[in-house]
Amino acid sequence: MRRITYKHPHDVERIRAAGLVVSNVLAGLRDAVRPGVSTADLDRLAFESIRKSGGTPSFLNYRVGKRTYRHSICASLNEEVVHGIPRVDRLLREGDLVKLDVGVKLNGFHADSAITVAVGEVSAEHERLLRVTREALWEGIRAIKYRGRLHDISRAIQTYVEREGFTIVREMVGHGVGKNLHEEPQIPNYVDARHPNPPLLEGMTLAIEPMVNAGEAAIEVLPDQWTVVSADGSASAHWEHTVAITRGGADVLTLGPHDPGP
Repeated sequence: MRRITYKHPHDVERIRAAGLVVSNVLAGLRDAVRPGVSTADLDRLAFESIRKSGGTPSFLNYRVGKRTYRHSICASLNEEVVHGIPRVDRLLREGDLVKLDVGVKLNGFHADSAITVAVGEVSAEHERLLRVTREALWEGIRAIKYRGRLHDISRAIQTYVEREGFTIVREMVGHGVGKNLHEEPQIPNYVDARHPNPPLLEGMTLAIEPMVNAGEAAIEVLPDQWTVVSADGSASAHWEHTVAITRGGADVLTLGPHDPGP
């Protein structure tokens, strides 16, 4: 594992300021979700809102190897787990689940959060999937104790999700966040003794993000090389918050109108 970067309190406040922009953007996107809206419409709305707030989209022109992401948000529908690419021809329909993932860089620091939104009326099982995924995130946050261990987060999420009969996506994980969008440590949503298990210390800033499938846990990556889908085509949900570790536990830096708390 590479070195974890611990943040000074004034850096944590900069992340919190970016987090409030993220929350406001996500609230605006949630309110814009309705049948007939395209995921490109949502991407444009997010870009405009982020720039008006003085920030820049963390995802826009993000590079992985030779690949460059050309959009401000990820918008993933139904069986798409994460990293869905906004498209003009991808229109929301009644009964869809849309995952909206937003990162913002402000004053040199990133914050990252995600929600899953039902488009109109959805099935009772999909409503339960949304509820369980959001609550799993909060179970992970509540498990944070100063000088506890990273696996405390993973265990709390996994236990809750599996008790409710859903599955944890294993290949995709949470991450540290700060001057870089992705930092150490990685934060799996399940426990494996082979994963690093560092202590949770003051100044760590973490993006915790359970990704939960209604069917099997296995995933595939589409030919666009970005969009991750459930291998069996089952619905998936995703929730995320950026938190700071303090001596009192977890300080959630992306609280706001999109999610004021448990």
